[in-house]
Amino acid sequence: MDSKWSNAVAAEVWPYVLKGFLVVLQVAAIAGIIAFVLGLALAIAVQMLPNAWAKTVSGVMTFIRNTPILVQALLVWTFVSLYLPLNWSALGVGAVVLGVHYASYTMESFRAGIEAIPKGQWEAATALALPRTRTWLAVIGPQMFKRSLPAVTNWLVAMFKEVPILSAIGVAEMIFLIREYTTNEWTGFVEGYTLAGLLFLAASYPIAFASRRLEIRLEQSHR
Repeated sequence: MDSKWSNAVAAEVWPYVLKGFLVVLQVAAIAGIIAFVLGLALAIAVQMLPNAWAKTVSGVMTFIRNTPILVQALLVWTFVSLYLPLNWSALGVGAVVLGVHYASYTMESFRAGIEAIPKGQWEAATALALPRTRTWLAVIGPQMFKRSLPAVTNWLVAMFKEVPILSAIGVAEMIFLIREYTTNEWTGFVEGYTLAGLLFLAASYPIAFASRRLEIRLEQSHR
């Protein structure tokens, strides 16, 4: 095993890294949509459901949040493969598992944004006899998003960096393909993992920076 950097080897492993990175983006896009939409829906549902149902939803999402993604992915992939008559790919299963897992985090961020809204806003909507849908869309929703979006964006960036975990169930992302290359060639470890790290940095840093700028801007608007 050669531990020294080689430009020639880097050029050979680069197509594997790039191909895997495109898979990472695909998984992250699907999982991100699930995490955002499901987290938002559950946060609203917890506010509207009877107390017993709200506690059940919160309990299930707490269990998901406190269980490792790797364990969840392996269990779901095994269950789908053995017991369900579904022709799901590892990519599809992995994206759903990752999205649901991070929905447990985004739900709490949206929920915190809702609970931070002063009670007077709710009372004013009630006094004006606004329909519930109108109350959420015109009064609660905009304020909730202002308070929640920075945290939600941070969770989505964290989720993006977790995609390589899904190589354990056969998702052909960067780490999976780099391992495939190094197993066949017995070289490229340093080059492959370095290039993968640089791609992750190049993709996640601008999003994280934009999220921080958004957070600062929103904090200033609240003053």
